[in-house]
Amino acid sequence: MCLAIPGKLVEKISEEKGLVDLGGVTKEIALNFIPEVKIGEWILIHTGFGLEIISEEDALETIDLLQQAYGLT
Repeated sequence: MCLAIPGKLVEKISEEKGLVDLGGVTKEIALNFIPEVKIGEWILIHTGFGLEIISEEDALETIDLLQQAYGLT
């Protein structure tokens, strides 16, 4: 099973690369599939690639569910 996690784009290095905030950890990811993403938008990330732009509501709900699943809340 594969899992995509939400992150917030904090910096666009180029059309193809960006930095996302993953709950306080910053990670460089590829933006090849979503070059239109803007700083501040939430995206789903899988294996270092941004796959889809999502709403903040969906992102926060997913984060909450993941925290519950791993007993972090």
